[in-house]
Amino acid sequence: MDGESLAAANLLVALSRAAGILAESRHPFVRSAPFSYLMPPAGARVGTLFILPDGREVAFHVSIAATDGGFRVEGGVTAEADDLMTLPPETFAEIEDALTVLDDYAGEVAQAAGRLIDRLLDAIV
Repeated sequence: MDGESLAAANLLVALSRAAGILAESRHPFVRSAPFSYLMPPAGARVGTLFILPDGREVAFHVSIAATDGGFRVEGGVTAEADDLMTLPPETFAEIEDALTVLDDYAGEVAQAAGRLIDRLLDAIV
């Protein structure tokens, strides 16, 4: 396997790992569903969508995209149009560095899930 093929395989593994970390986010009183989609022209976003009892959707997500000369990694939590948590977007020249941050961001977003969902539920009642 050449270097570019190996980088592509590592990207798929990292996206699957991030999707798995975020899919494990659960709350006993809120429905959730994992999601993943491609972001044109060359990116992907994975995460978990929670549906609150009042119908609002809360998305916990991370993404990676190719940019001019590098790879941009982002992560956060949004409730409808409100950003509840935004991790600083970072750009890297090397895919390996970007994948390391993607893993870190998936962990940070997943850790915030229970706390943020509880806060949103408290605001409903």
